[in-house]
Amino acid sequence: MNDRAAARISARHSAHTPAASPPAPQDRRIEQACRFIDGFEEGVPTLRQIADHVGLSPAWLQKRFSEALGVSPKQYADQRRRERLKSLLREGDEVTGALYEAGYGSSSRLYESSDATLGMTPATYRRGGAGARIAWTAAPCALGLLLVAATERGICFVAFDDSEAALLTELGAEFPHAEIVPDIGILEAWTAEVLRRVEGRPPRATLPLDVRATAFQQRVWRALTEIPQGETRTYSEIARSLGKPAAQRAVGRACATNPVSIVIPCHRAKRSDGGLAGYRWGIARKEALIAVEKADRNLSKGE
Repeated sequence: MNDRAAARISARHSAHTPAASPPAPQDRRIEQACRFIDGFEEGVPTLRQIADHVGLSPAWLQKRFSEALGVSPKQYADQRRRERLKSLLREGDEVTGALYEAGYGSSSRLYESSDATLGMTPATYRRGGAGARIAWTAAPCALGLLLVAATERGICFVAFDDSEAALLTELGAEFPHAEIVPDIGILEAWTAEVLRRVEGRPPRATLPLDVRATAFQQRVWRALTEIPQGETRTYSEIARSLGKPAAQRAVGRACATNPVSIVIPCHRAKRSDGGLAGYRWGIARKEALIAVEKADRNLSKGE
């Protein structure tokens, strides 16, 4: 079981029971299921195999697992397999050996899904992004400096900070071996659209994205884009809208790992008590974004 999944179960449980209480039986079964998936060496186990291992019916396991972690057993297993592959490639394993050791049955299936799995081909990922070309630009705005970075496919990173050096450090950490170059005007229109949204104005154009995400992250990010300008939703409300009422912590994690702030408006998500904690670029910026969006909405309504 990976640390992230264990933390979700532990945090979810501790929020509802005394610290000294033993885990609920269903949570112990979910932990057992995660450990079984983590140790499975022949690709992705079937739902029946996992259910038999933990002594639950497939339907009940599917329901409880999804409620606890926000993803299905298969989605969790697919993500763990991707993580194993990435780890092996980063350690320098050859692509063919890494994909079979990670549990991929054929190289063709991996290459067909490489964009969804790695954001680039396996060979490029093995080189830490080497071969990928990312252009960037920084523009002043009311929140400091805005950085927009993109591949030829679309925007891959949006960030705020007070200095260009700090922004480039963030970008370099995200793509350590990519060729990162200053923009020569190609990003001008995309950056103008992002700045428009920073100012609280509604989108005028659709922005292409080149980002990696799990199936659950994709669902959360899509839900964020559906929140009307000037409004907010709690993590619990977003989880319920996805049909996963117990997955509010997983929703919070998906918001925190959003690489393209503003374009995917994670600033519109808040805690159940109304607090605005958890914004990568600082609470002050989150408050400012919400305030300017509300002001523009009220102005549009003539209020």
